[in-house]
Amino acid sequence: MTHPFLLTRRRTLGSLAAAAAATPWLAARAATPPGPGARSAEVALPSLGLRQRTLANGLQVIALPDRGTATASVQVWYRVGGKDDPPGRSGFAHLFEHMMFKRTRYMAAEMFDRLTEDVGGINNAFTAEDVTAYQSEVPANHLERLLWAEAERMQHLEVDQPSFDSERAVVQEELRQRVLASPYGRLFHALPGLAFEQHPYRRPVVGGIEDLNAATLDDVKAFHRTYYRPDNAVLIVAGHFDDAALDAAVDRYFGHIPRPAEAIPRVAVQEPARARHVRSTMDAPRVPLPAVALVWKGPAARHEDAAALDVASALLSGGESSRMNQALVYRDRVAQAAGFQTQLNADAGMLVAYAIGVGGKPAAQQLPALEAALMREITALSRGSIAQAEFDKVRTQLLTAALAERQTPNGRATAAGWAVIQYGDARQADEVLQRLQAVRAADVQRVLRRHLLQARRATLHYVQAEAPAAAPPDAAASQKGRP
Repeated sequence: MTHPFLLTRRRTLGSLAAAAAATPWLAARAATPPGPGARSAEVALPSLGLRQRTLANGLQVIALPDRGTATASVQVWYRVGGKDDPPGRSGFAHLFEHMMFKRTRYMAAEMFDRLTEDVGGINNAFTAEDVTAYQSEVPANHLERLLWAEAERMQHLEVDQPSFDSERAVVQEELRQRVLASPYGRLFHALPGLAFEQHPYRRPVVGGIEDLNAATLDDVKAFHRTYYRPDNAVLIVAGHFDDAALDAAVDRYFGHIPRPAEAIPRVAVQEPARARHVRSTMDAPRVPLPAVALVWKGPAARHEDAAALDVASALLSGGESSRMNQALVYRDRVAQAAGFQTQLNADAGMLVAYAIGVGGKPAAQQLPALEAALMREITALSRGSIAQAEFDKVRTQLLTAALAERQTPNGRATAAGWAVIQYGDARQADEVLQRLQAVRAADVQRVLRRHLLQARRATLHYVQAEAPAAAPPDAAASQKGRP
């Protein structure tokens, strides 16, 4: 399983730019050279062609048929993520992602892997701020047994102490490797706490060692009862299937699962605007080069400025030719890496600019220079000229990558899933692309001024921790001789 919670933003159009070369036909059609001030050519964007219904128990079902493929994707998106972790139990939603692959009443532990991988398919899962999603793709003739398996682990997961202990250890080891052992893992782990002051988004999805140690078996069972229920889930099936046969199978395996009477807890916290600029310094072991992060509060994913922020992010840091990379890394050589990322969640978002310094200079000298360089590029993009060719290239890359992702059943199902979670409507998956295509250079400059230049930010300096002072030799020797 892969776990995208460590990325600054999952499933953002800005993060897909590198895949644009996969389908160059779109670039050829969309990037016709315009005259001065003219709009670039637009393309007709294909619809996902989805069909939706809701079962009596509240399960939302989305079907995306495609008879041109030989496989089928089955995904179940539960509306529970890191923001729903109980107080003092950060990392709980992610922990439970692992638990769902353990034993059920009628499936042995790891049997889900046998039902997918052993027939030439794949399975995956991820936890994000707003959702935990389970994704599989198998040859189409294995679709029905996969539907049974998903219904089985929704209703009959058996959580016992040995399974809980083993998966908690796995999650804690992931945290040690990806956060604590990585030179810059602690830096990115700390960013949500800087971006959000009140919303539970401030707790990293991966959690903390202490919170995971504090979790009990009763906590896990209560979490499953609270969130893993049909009226909190979205079942998405994409690929090769017969509509009537799919409906019958879904009704057979999911229709009888009871809908609990208890209401589902929902986060209702409204993140306030930042009242003032804040600055802090963080030290950590094994930091080879100093780094700086500039963090702003961002809008929710459904905000009208979301598409323009995606384009702005790609212009600033989407690939080798991006502005920050060219200026800070290649031209001025003040950084060995620099970037800008947007993370727009269902309730609120964050915007982050970062740079990692170079060798041979003290941190006290580098950090102010990195701050200034990042702000210089943001300001230049927001107030200077944007060449039409540069703008068209970046926007076309984003659009092409998003369409390339939708060429597989898994990709189409994933697009529908994110639309449900972030916008409340799977049909918004098509609207997202329309809004991206409608972005103009003036929109990019407007949103940068609004959300960055006119907003207050948090600034973090990240440096090497001082080594603890060594004990005097005579003191160390005297301690050795004590009983």
